[in-house]
Order: sequence, then C-alpha cells, then structure tokens
Amino acid sequence: MGCTHDCNTCSSDCKSGSEQSLKTELNKKSTVKKVIAVMSGKGGVGKSTVTAMLAAAMNREGFKTAILDADITGPSIPKMFGLHDRAMGCEDGIIPAVTEMGLKVMSVNLLLENDTDPVVWRGPVISGTVNQFWSDVVWGDIDYMFVDMPPGTGDVALTVFQSLPIDGIVIVTSPQELVSMIVEKAVKMAEMMKISVLGIVENMSSFKCPECGKEHKIFGESHIDDIADRYGMPVLAKLPIDPEFAKLSDEGRSELFVCPEIDEAVSKLK
Repeated sequence: MGCTHDCNTCSSDCKSGSEQSLKTELNKKSTVKKVIAVMSGKGGVGKSTVTAMLAAAMNREGFKTAILDADITGPSIPKMFGLHDRAMGCEDGIIPAVTEMGLKVMSVNLLLENDTDPVVWRGPVISGTVNQFWSDVVWGDIDYMFVDMPPGTGDVALTVFQSLPIDGIVIVTSPQELVSMIVEKAVKMAEMMKISVLGIVENMSSFKCPECGKEHKIFGESHIDDIADRYGMPVLAKLPIDPEFAKLSDEGRSELFVCPEIDEAVSKLK
C-alpha cells in the first residue's frame, strides 16, 4: 500500500525491493535500450555464431549494436570479428573494441595478454567479470545489446538473468531429437527468472550441395516446429550450414556474411 516504486526511500523488506537490488548499475556514460541474451542448454550448437550473425544483421539495419561476451572461459566473438588488440581504459571505464562496421564488443579475450591464454577462474570471479562488463565498460548509446551466454544453466546464466535487465532470450538449438530436452531446460530457466523467450533458432538445419543443389539433412530431420509449438514460442530461423560463414569467421570478417534467414529473424526481434 502506498508504494512509490522507489526502493531507495523505502524501509520495507519486500520482494520487489530485494529483486531490484540484484541489478547491476549500468556504466554512467552508457545507455542500452534493449538487451537480448542468446543461450543454449548445451555446447556445440553454434550459439556464438548466431549471436555474431544477429548482431551484425542488426547493425546493418542501422541500429547501434553491441555484443557482451559472457562466455568467459570460451570466448570466440573477438576472433570472429578480427579483434585482437587489448581493450583500453579511460577515466570513465573500459573502452569496448569496435569492428570495422561499427559494432561494439567486450570480451575477456580483449583483456588477456595473449588471446590463447586459458581463463582458469572460479565461478564467483567469472560472474563478477560479467557484471563488470556491464558496469565498467563505456558502451555509449546502444539500441540493441546481444549477450553471448556460455552453455547450460549455471552460474553465469544466473548472474546475467539476475544482474542485467534482460528483455528476452533467443534459444539456439540443432536438429537432433535429443535437443528437445535441452531446450526445455532453457525454457524452464527463463520461466523461473520471469524472462520471456523471444524465439528459437535452429542452427545447422541442412546443407545444400554446391554441385548438385540437393539439400541434405546432415544432423537428421528438424524437430524445431514441434518444439516451438510445445512451448509456445516462435521459430525465428532455420539456418543452413554455409562454409562461407566459417571461412569469413576464420578470417575475422564474419560481419560481411549476409544471411536471409538471419535478416528475417532480426525483423522479428525489432
């Protein structure tokens, strides 16, 4: 009764106030309008690939876009965009790296002396680093920030969902039937954290032979439509295997790759 929604002036020990206190304050020189987490219940489905493609496509649409690489122990985003120089600092915080096309990136690999050095840290340190990427990085004005999550539903996922103002998640999966169980884990975690699922992306859906033009289901028939219907979420895209994207990523030029399926997915996220 009589709540002003300003927890700083309230002495009541209510649930709303305790939830709000978990949020990490954004860097004072930054504004981020929308934060989308890209996650999977398991590794190896191409989560970072989808993150990079979504961010690059959104950037091409003219939106100020950024990637917060929360996969601390397995960062791959900088290499995909050809970023190798260490991040610099200023009096306001850490300056994110900027790709050739203007996409802003922060990853632990931009802080290491060598990008092949392993990150052998315990969970609390890793979670603290994710929070610092939000609070200590001078992001500037950002329309869309994509958070590349580590696999699974562990410490970092919990930190991101509790500490950052996530507007929704995109779940990445692959065609195998076993992924329905993995997707369900991600969906249930989102429900527990009261975060909406914006949609699901099926990666490695098929491969089109460049010689004969025939489409091959390398990893089996797709189950994404059944999964999406079961959990009441939209299918954002079914991404084919494209060697050109792998080639560009290895060369650090992934943002040059244009994928119609990803462009359509971005139109659904705007």
